[in-house]
Amino acid sequence: MARNKYNWQGSIVMSQRKKAVSAFQSKTQRRSQLNLDEEDEDANFSQITSSQAQRARENFTNDQIDRKVAEVVQFILIKDQKKIPVRRADIGKHVIKEYKAINAEILTRVCRKFEQVFGLKLVEIDQKNHIYVLINKLEPIPEEPVSMRPGNPKTGLLFVILSVIFMKGGVIKENLVWNTLKKLRVDPGEKHDNFGDIKKVVTDEFVRQKYVEYVKIPHTEPVECEFRWGLRAEKEVSKLKLLEFVGELFDQDPQSWTQQFREASTAETNSQSSHTL
Repeated sequence: MARNKYNWQGSIVMSQRKKAVSAFQSKTQRRSQLNLDEEDEDANFSQITSSQAQRARENFTNDQIDRKVAEVVQFILIKDQKKIPVRRADIGKHVIKEYKAINAEILTRVCRKFEQVFGLKLVEIDQKNHIYVLINKLEPIPEEPVSMRPGNPKTGLLFVILSVIFMKGGVIKENLVWNTLKKLRVDPGEKHDNFGDIKKVVTDEFVRQKYVEYVKIPHTEPVECEFRWGLRAEKEVSKLKLLEFVGELFDQDPQSWTQQFREASTAETNSQSSHTL
């Protein structure tokens, strides 16, 4: 009787495992198919020739194109509310659709619209996968990160983390980030009034928004992770302004950090050069 009971329980466990494996495989297959669909969508953009675009342009009036530009702008703005990067393939699939042959003209107009109307810049942060973000040059508010006052507290939290990474050479172990926040009375192990789950905000939200990268360090037991600046931060945050902010915090001349000042000045020069092209 006992043996039958254990066999019955074992059959249930095996059945549950099979279902779990099947569900995982199905999810993986759907994800792979989705990635293939996105690659196909992106390939369609790249294969359009200038002559094809010119012929397709004759099928649409200026008013039609203006409306499509407005739709793309709205689509990107909605994504940007949560700082979600936008894939070119998604813009084509969900918005541009039958206007795909003239996507280059539409995206050019979209970029112009963002700069002229919103004072924002649409930047391609990943040229391989054609991923875009809206940037608006962020500048730290000196008192905000220290006290974490209301207003835009997550910006303050972000600047503290980016400052620590930058001052420590661009790559730091996660424990250093958590210890720094504890010194500012923001304990990652406790629920914060403004941020909620600190670790989730930093390792999930900021990572998804491409402000930071959070990666496992190979061959560590127990597993350790490290932080780096993300692609959006490289485009959006001025390292020179960040260094000035750190200088104010410690009441020091930014140039006293020789290596960081040199890196920040070079980054600023390169950024200004790219804006003049």
